[in-house]
Amino acid sequence: MNRTNWTRASVAALGIAALALLPAAASAAAPAPAVDKGDAAWMMTSTILVLAMIVPGLALFYGGLARAKNMLSVMTQVGAVAALAMLVWVGWGYTEAFGDGGNAFIAGFDKAFMRGVTPDSVSGTIPEYVFACFQMTFAAITIALVLGAVVERMKFSAAMVFALVWLTIVYFPIAHMVWASNGLFFTMSPAALDFAGGTVVHINSGVSALVACLILGKRIGYPREPMPPHSLTLTGVGTGLLWVGWFGFNAGSALQANGSASLAMINTFVATASAGLAWMLVEKIAGHKPSALGFCSGIVTGLVAVTPAAGNSGPIGAIALGAVASAICYFAVTKLKPKLGYDDALDTFGIHGVGGTVGAIGTGIVYSSALGGPSGDGWSMGAQLLVQVEAVVTTYVWAAIGTVIAIYVAKLLTGLRVTEEVEREGLDLGEHGERAYN
Repeated sequence: MNRTNWTRASVAALGIAALALLPAAASAAAPAPAVDKGDAAWMMTSTILVLAMIVPGLALFYGGLARAKNMLSVMTQVGAVAALAMLVWVGWGYTEAFGDGGNAFIAGFDKAFMRGVTPDSVSGTIPEYVFACFQMTFAAITIALVLGAVVERMKFSAAMVFALVWLTIVYFPIAHMVWASNGLFFTMSPAALDFAGGTVVHINSGVSALVACLILGKRIGYPREPMPPHSLTLTGVGTGLLWVGWFGFNAGSALQANGSASLAMINTFVATASAGLAWMLVEKIAGHKPSALGFCSGIVTGLVAVTPAAGNSGPIGAIALGAVASAICYFAVTKLKPKLGYDDALDTFGIHGVGGTVGAIGTGIVYSSALGGPSGDGWSMGAQLLVQVEAVVTTYVWAAIGTVIAIYVAKLLTGLRVTEEVEREGLDLGEHGERAYN
């Protein structure tokens, strides 16, 4: 081989070698997932806002609706089960909902006790610890919501046992089904729409609350004796805190500080405003005076209904959804509950269960671009509504069965219900040895 041919052959060989190395070089040059400081700051803020929804928001909202002799009991149960949820989340809740692998119903347990998660771990554009904390607050508020149906007669110890079992077999699996990439609802075609937890939080808690109160039984004297809220002022303060915190709940569910978060933000304003006014209007049409309690109930109903639609609707669709949900929930609370005779003490099912159902199914309508929603070309409202209904029905069934198991485990271990003497005296003194008011 002469020098020229040898040189050409050498150049060709080097070229082939370089081409062979290109994929490895490209792979080596691919940037590692990076944290966006703006997104991280927003998600940290959103997480704290959701915490404020629980304590003091929900604690005051529920506490004001209860009778004075049970005020501290309600607040203590709300705070304690939320705290328990946080510890369980770190233990096995996070990995059960969002761990790697698993199946359509639960994830794998590779991240139990946060194994493998470090300050350098990234989820999307935020630190994984921030994502875990944000989702942790959702678990905490959902179990606290369930207690609204069973306050004033359920033992504190029973509430804690129930929370432990219920989170494990009900909440974590449903969170995985809805939000994990291999979850049952996420992989439907089209995927079920649930931006911030219409099924995970509201239908889940509402149905569980109904089942739990049916098993527990009615409060002594219900419905013969009047049991009005002891402090609508505290309920009003709690309502305001819930509305403020809900911006972290809904807009934070975009997981970034972006246009989707801004859409969720405006929808959380207008759907809630619409529902608050609609409830009072329905009160007036029904022959009653527009009430402070009605306004607070409407505000929470609007927040519930817009949760699945927050980033999946235009503002006009959100306004309509809030008003419709408010009217339906008004009749669920004032007509359906008395007719059926169940003692859902603070109307968790009437607002969260019914409102969540209206919101989840309604999201399949307001998602349409014709109504200002973000649907694209080729989207079918009929197909979406079918998937939404399937997700709702599955959540109803899963939550109901899981709650039966959890409540009977609590009954077996604790007896479930306080004695008649304690119930008449009030759970503040009987369960905690304290009074809310002197």
